[in-house]
Amino acid sequence: MPDQAIRPLALTMGDPAGIGGECTLRAWLARRDGYPFVTLDDPTHLNDLARRLRLHVPIIPVADTEAAVRAFPNALPVLSIPLASQPRPGVPDAANAPAIVGSITRAVAMALNGQAGAVVTNPINKAALYATGFAYPGHTEFLAALTGVPGREIMMLASPLLRVVPVTVHVSLREAIAKLTPTLIAAAARTTHAALVRDFGIAHPRLAIAGLNPHAGEQGALGAEESILVRPAIDLLLGEGLDVSGPWPPDTMFTRIARTRYDAAICLYHDQALIPLKTLDMDHGVNVTLGLPIVRTSPDHGTAYDIAGQGVADPTSLIAALDLAAELARRRSFLGSGRAVG
Repeated sequence: MPDQAIRPLALTMGDPAGIGGECTLRAWLARRDGYPFVTLDDPTHLNDLARRLRLHVPIIPVADTEAAVRAFPNALPVLSIPLASQPRPGVPDAANAPAIVGSITRAVAMALNGQAGAVVTNPINKAALYATGFAYPGHTEFLAALTGVPGREIMMLASPLLRVVPVTVHVSLREAIAKLTPTLIAAAARTTHAALVRDFGIAHPRLAIAGLNPHAGEQGALGAEESILVRPAIDLLLGEGLDVSGPWPPDTMFTRIARTRYDAAICLYHDQALIPLKTLDMDHGVNVTLGLPIVRTSPDHGTAYDIAGQGVADPTSLIAALDLAAELARRRSFLGSGRAVG
C-alpha cells in the first residue's frame, strides 16, 4: 500500500454471542462520514443481526483494505472471518473461538504490515477461549505476544475526564500486592509518560502515583508499602526528570479538583484504577494498550451477554474507541494523509 494511502482502522469481531456485532453496526451508522474502519467478522452473521435488529446497514464483503476504504461511506466493509457455529445471543460457543482469535490475529498483522492504521477490539469472553487452549490472561497480553513485545504492555483507561494506568491488572488483590516493586511501578510510569508525549500530544506529562493503603499509609501508621514500594519509585523517576507526584491518598486523588493536577494516574491494582474511571465516565471510557508498536484501543465494557440480541446496546464506548484510535494513529502517522480524521 502506498505510504500516503488511507489506512482504515481494523475492528475485530469480539465474541459474536455478545453485543460487539450490534455495536459495530451502530458505530458504522454513527461514523460513516468519519474515518473509515473495516471489521473482521462473518458477513452472514452481521447481515442476519442487522435484519433482526432492524438496522439499515448494508454489509459488503471486501478483499482488501483499499476496497474497504472505497466502500465505507455507503456500506459496512467486512473482511470475512467465517464462524463455525451460528451465534446465539448471550450464549458463548467454544466452536467460534478460532474465528474470534483469528479476527484478532489478522487485525494485528494488518496493523504491523501497514494495511491498517490501528486495531480496535470488540470485547471477548476469555473463559470461553481458555477452554480451547487460549494461553493469555486477556487481550492485552495476547496483543503483546503477537507484536513481539511480551512484558512491555501497559493498560490505560482513558476518557475526557480521567486517564488511569493500573500497574498490576488481572490478578487477585493478594497477588497484586505481592507483585508490586519500585521497578514495576517506575516501568509503568515511564511507558505512560512516553505514550502521553507521543500519542496524546502532551509535551510535559504530569503523573500522579497512588498509594496503596488508606490515607497513603498515614506516614507508616496504616502500612509501610508507600515507603517501601512507592516512594523509591517516585524518587527514581524524579531523578530521571519525570514530573511525578505522590503517593496520593487513593480516596481523594480522583476528585474534580485533584484531577486538574495531573494528566494520568498510576494506580497500583486493577480496581483502584477502573472503579473511578468507570464511575466518572463509563460511556466514553476507552481501553488503550501502551507499549505496543501499533495503536490498539477497545471499548470499556464487556460482552454484556444479558442484553445481547435485544437491540439496546449502546455503541458510545466503541465509537469513542474508534475515534481515539484514529487520533492516536494520526499522531504516529499510521493513517496516511489522504483524508482528514473524522
